Amino acid sequence: MPRFQQRAVIVGVNPAGETVAKEIKMSRSSSLDVLGYIGDSNEERTSYEGLPVLGDRDTLHYLIYHNMVDMIIMAVEYGANPSLFKEATDAAQFGISVVPMEVVYESCGGKIPVEHVGDQWYVALQSERSTSILYLCWKKALDLACGLFGLLVLAVVTPVLAICIYFDSPGPIFYSQERVGYHGRPFRIYKFRSMRVDAEKTGQAIWASKTDSRVTRIGRFMRTTHLDELPQLINILRGEMSLIGPRPERATFIKELEKTIPFYSHRHAVKPGLTGWAQVKYRYGNSDNDSLIKLQYDLYYIKRQSFMLDLFIILNTVIEVLFRKGV
Repeated sequence: MPRFQQRAVIVGVNPAGETVAKEIKMSRSSSLDVLGYIGDSNEERTSYEGLPVLGDRDTLHYLIYHNMVDMIIMAVEYGANPSLFKEATDAAQFGISVVPMEVVYESCGGKIPVEHVGDQWYVALQSERSTSILYLCWKKALDLACGLFGLLVLAVVTPVLAICIYFDSPGPIFYSQERVGYHGRPFRIYKFRSMRVDAEKTGQAIWASKTDSRVTRIGRFMRTTHLDELPQLINILRGEMSLIGPRPERATFIKELEKTIPFYSHRHAVKPGLTGWAQVKYRYGNSDNDSLIKLQYDLYYIKRQSFMLDLFIILNTVIEVLFRKGV
């Protein structure tokens, strides 16, 4: 309700300010009412990406001293405009929250804005080893329990799927591929084959897409129900993967993505997972931009991993499988 919303302004008329403004607008749980931007004194624009540019340092001063704002979202660094930066941070003495845009973005979207972290690199990483022994025990017990139960399911469905896969597209029933896992170690991931045998006949790695013509008819069904992922339970029992974590990627793609996306290699700080925060929060990705957004979610999980977050991911994964929201 409006009376419970916090009135906020974004200090900085720039891409970082635009990014956090869009995230607040898209967030269904945000209690922020963004009034507009505060920019430089020579700012000529009256609006920026759908929000008004309210003014400069003098306008911010007026808003603060007349109790017209509850939160100031900082999307500008000290070096860019020292006087504006000081005016904004001085507002804290009047009980106004002064918060970096990275923190607001993380809170509203459940992801880390890696492209806007800049010198505040610590926002994207764990500041200390906060993972408790109790949580690590829970994670290991969850992996073992799901792995053992999954093997029983695998034993039941494999004969049926094997027949369907073979008659739909003659060739191997299982498919294995080298992926990069925990601490950058390579391992072979296992799946039921969902594509034609000659899917990469040129020998060059190709992104899979949602409407990929290489996917067979039974493969399409397995992907929408995630049955093709079941053999990865073997990877979980072997300790190469976990039930929850970032999806393991191919080394070829990683080398390219690391050139353009900061902190990409930090995905390897935890074991890759069968499901994860990025999988339940974002659609299937097949581009560099999709990889960037998924990395934002993966870093959030690595930073905030907990018992409750794991339960939320498991619940959403079950819903996704039951309603066939997969690829």
